[in-house]
Amino acid sequence: MQTYSPIITKALQQLEISDLNDIQKATLLANENDQDIVLLAPTGSGKTLAFLLPILLALSPEVKGIQALILVPSRELALQIEQVFRKMGTGYKVNCSYGGHSLKTEKNNFIHPPAVLIGTPGRIADHIAQQNFDTSDIQILVLDEFDKALEFGFEKDMSSIMYALNGLKKRILTSATKMKKIPEFTGVEDPMVVNFLQKSKPEGLSLKAVRSLGNDKLEALFQLVCKLNFPESKATLVFCNHRAAVERISELLWEKGLVHGIFHGGLEQDERERNLIKFRNGSHNLLITTDLASRGLDIPDIEHIIHYQLPQKEEAYIHRNGRTARMHAVGNSYLVLSAGEKVPPYIKEKLEMEELEDSFDLPKSPEWVTIYLSAGKKEKVSKFDVVGLFYKKGKLKKDELGMIEVLDHAVYVAIKKDKTAVVLRQLKGEKLKKTKPKIEVAK
Repeated sequence: MQTYSPIITKALQQLEISDLNDIQKATLLANENDQDIVLLAPTGSGKTLAFLLPILLALSPEVKGIQALILVPSRELALQIEQVFRKMGTGYKVNCSYGGHSLKTEKNNFIHPPAVLIGTPGRIADHIAQQNFDTSDIQILVLDEFDKALEFGFEKDMSSIMYALNGLKKRILTSATKMKKIPEFTGVEDPMVVNFLQKSKPEGLSLKAVRSLGNDKLEALFQLVCKLNFPESKATLVFCNHRAAVERISELLWEKGLVHGIFHGGLEQDERERNLIKFRNGSHNLLITTDLASRGLDIPDIEHIIHYQLPQKEEAYIHRNGRTARMHAVGNSYLVLSAGEKVPPYIKEKLEMEELEDSFDLPKSPEWVTIYLSAGKKEKVSKFDVVGLFYKKGKLKKDELGMIEVLDHAVYVAIKKDKTAVVLRQLKGEKLKKTKPKIEVAK
């Protein structure tokens, strides 16, 4: 195993990682030069840690202002990166700023500025315009998922932010697609390029298709989901091109008694967050989504990708498939085709046709359920506190308590479904860090 500086070694210990992967090692090596870095890597390849380590090496405890700024195209990605940085146990303060979050809370956070600020371009641009924080100490900038940020129309906001950053010493730009030309406003010139983009489909990915009898594909989708997830449910993502399709499919699946979640840009932030948490912790094994979930989100161990609607561009198709068969795992990608629908020309591989049975059983309901507590980080609640509460007062055993996610003002806890009634009764009125939080099944 390679040896690293003490600060990196400590971070890896905190993250419970024995060694860096090739992308992270290559990025650290590139960081030894004074040049900017362009990191080209697919989602799920460990690029978050790849750019957080150079940031960690650049931070100084002597500087009291914001030293590093990370711009991301979505709120979910901002929160995800914040979570990874916190787990590294660096001792440096980190904050998130994004639309839908309390502007007043964010402004108050800048009274004692974080060393690392993560945010969406629109919200960060607003703070800079209102002079809510000082930009003079920012020496390192990360433009994460830069291609996606451009696609979302953030160029104007990013350009105005760049104009306000006069003390930059290093820029790190990450992208899941190779760009013909990097826009001038980024200030990236003659960068060190770290390219880990796959030139073909992942080795462990099987490409398949099903064809419906008519033009309406909903029944074929339902039959496919049932076939893939019986007798044991596997994590499955169903991709659509539009929010309306997500809602339509969801309505049909609920009518048929199929438990699932949805995810798209039209949902309120807390609902998006909640649905992702339920999918991560196993309370939902099926998520119907737009391309918003194709990149940047921490949803590991996806077994099946289903393209209910095929994207117009090959890039989107590649990113969707990139959610499965990651890090040497295996996975399946299915196309749902109507009677006369043709396979897009960008799909050149031969597709195995999957036969659908006329009779099928519904997948079993997930064995986990998510419990909501109305107190979080801002109320000084930690994961350790929650574990203690559910073990001691809730009387749960180790294998009955699942994933715990602590947010600013909420905690979401996965427990075995058959323990729900007992746990809610045991925890009624219990205190958690001097508060009596509401404790209920997450809606």
